Amino acid sequence: MSTTPLTKTNTKNNIECYIYGAPVLLRFIIVCLRTIARESFTNIEDEIPQGLEKNNKENICIATTSPPQVFEAYSNQFERDFTTFLKLRGEELRGGGRMVLGFIGRSVADPTSKDELKTITLLSETLSDMVAEGLVKEEDLHSFNIPIYAPSIQEIKTAIESEGSFNLDKMEVVLVPLDANEDYNNYDNMVSDKNNTSAEPMLVAHFGSSINVDVIFDVYAEKTAKHLSVERSSYFTPVISLTRKTMTD
Repeated sequence: MSTTPLTKTNTKNNIECYIYGAPVLLRFIIVCLRTIARESFTNIEDEIPQGLEKNNKENICIATTSPPQVFEAYSNQFERDFTTFLKLRGEELRGGGRMVLGFIGRSVADPTSKDELKTITLLSETLSDMVAEGLVKEEDLHSFNIPIYAPSIQEIKTAIESEGSFNLDKMEVVLVPLDANEDYNNYDNMVSDKNNTSAEPMLVAHFGSSINVDVIFDVYAEKTAKHLSVERSSYFTPVISLTRKTMTD
């Protein structure tokens, strides 16, 4: 993924905005406003949490059936990644500079009590079905995990406070429907367009030529359409406003 930010200038108020998308477990979009120290943005590389090994079995991220060590591994990885991100952005922002972050989170403290990454769960179920049909090797599925994590509100606040570079000015939650893009006329197209580009490289890299990606996404689209016809799921999306601390803070 490119680390070059998109720059837009508001000529009326002479304000520059840097819009930047980061990968990682966090998967957030950043908008940095005013008093930017410099334009270089350091990318944090995608990384599967350490210590998972095959503890997660058929699950490909945290699920309601995941054991405690899986939650701990993902949570620790989030804390390291987010703390590093804040530290680096703190070096780039002058005192008083502002940053707005929005990313997928979760509404409950216990990640095993509620499935808030339903799209990933449906992909996991799709791969499990293909194992049962002999189209995917079971050991390959058991060793496959996706680097995505939905932090709780408290985890976000704790990381910001412990890293220390920013003041948390405001936090609000936006519920974004899974099928929020009104340009789509059916769920099959929505699933195909939104997920092929992000999930396909990971699937191919892990499973190799032993899988048929088109078949996987055909089944996945059917499962998603069936789910959305019954339940209008939404992403729990915290949006936070941060200010770089000054010498007097």
